Amino acid sequence: MPMFGMPTLLETRTLEECVALCKQLGLSFIELNMNLPLYQLSQLDPVRLQKIAKQAGIFYTIHLDENLNVSDFNPYVADSYRRTVKETIELAKKLQIPVLTMHLSRGVYFTLPERKVYLFDQYREEYIKSMREFRFLCEQAIGQTGIKIGLENCDGFPAFQREAIDLLLSSPVFGLTFDIGHNHSCGGLDEAFIRQNRDHLCHMHMHDAAGHRDHLALGTGELDLPFYLQLAGEHNCRVVLETKTIAALKQSVEWLRNRHFL
Repeated sequence: MPMFGMPTLLETRTLEECVALCKQLGLSFIELNMNLPLYQLSQLDPVRLQKIAKQAGIFYTIHLDENLNVSDFNPYVADSYRRTVKETIELAKKLQIPVLTMHLSRGVYFTLPERKVYLFDQYREEYIKSMREFRFLCEQAIGQTGIKIGLENCDGFPAFQREAIDLLLSSPVFGLTFDIGHNHSCGGLDEAFIRQNRDHLCHMHMHDAAGHRDHLALGTGELDLPFYLQLAGEHNCRVVLETKTIAALKQSVEWLRNRHFL
């Protein structure tokens, strides 16, 4: 049976409010979202976070900033994002955080009369070189701690990203975060790639979806949730119930309990 956790929600204005909700619902962990000002590195005191987690009997995972672009062609920009990842890994070591989730940026594209051209695709050699350097940086920072960086699907990995992911997954410090709602909303574009690399699954974002609408409460959409729960269990994934409201989160927990998944 997978372990279930919750995201940091806009309605929970403090970490303490978030922890109280996590305990109330009987969940195991909170995914700190570094897009929010409350969860920036400069605001996170590891001693305080460790004390709160220990008292509550929970743990944390981290969702890195979605703007993260470790391959930006401007080296100053890329270096700032790489530094962010490196310092977040150091925080994860102190708090015994098992997984960091990150999005891969598609970067800038040029719109030609007949198609879009992504610059990472046009200059793929430079892009893959930057990814190789990023892989080395993460390997050095993580060492033998067992921390994983889960690469999350969003709206279909283009070919240049699949090549980069193959490169990163050749290292034991990288894995996959499977967002089942994102996959459904883009017409299942990532399903085959995820299944092909299912041995690298380490984390899951679970929410229901209907058509192009995702982040719905479990049981209110079109997904075969038991199938994905079984997949999560087979690969010992931690599962974030990634709704956007407290009401939807509570509804999702109730759905799991009524079916004896939680």
